[in-house]
Amino acid sequence: MGYILDLRRIVGTRVILITGALVLLFDENNRLLMQKRADNGLWGMPGGSMEPGETFEACAMRETAEETGLICQELEYWRHFSGKELFITYPNGDQAYIATIAFICRKWNGKMQVQKEEVTRQQFFALEEIPDQLDPISRVILDAYRSRMK
Repeated sequence: MGYILDLRRIVGTRVILITGALVLLFDENNRLLMQKRADNGLWGMPGGSMEPGETFEACAMRETAEETGLICQELEYWRHFSGKELFITYPNGDQAYIATIAFICRKWNGKMQVQKEEVTRQQFFALEEIPDQLDPISRVILDAYRSRMK
């Protein structure tokens, strides 16, 4: 997240627009990988902000690999999310509107590991067993995914 950190040094906690990507990564039992975030203790999906010149797909793959140790073999574009419901105030006071692309990944490899700076725990959950303590962005996306499945 070098670009965002550099930008924050200039603008402080003022509202910025952050573009990024995230991955709904499923195992062979159709369980979704969720991560417990280190900064707020809430559950979310692997993903993060784009670096200059990066594509959404490259961002999604990089963030997933960095945070989980898993390598996405195939990404399927699912949908984009933006707008007022994706406003967030981070625990340190930084404010942002998030514009993100959500991908679905069912083909991946690698050995799962936790990126300790950002994640304290990760686990696959059946959709009906996902913890209620979700970060606001993941809640919007998960609600949309569950609606799609109905």
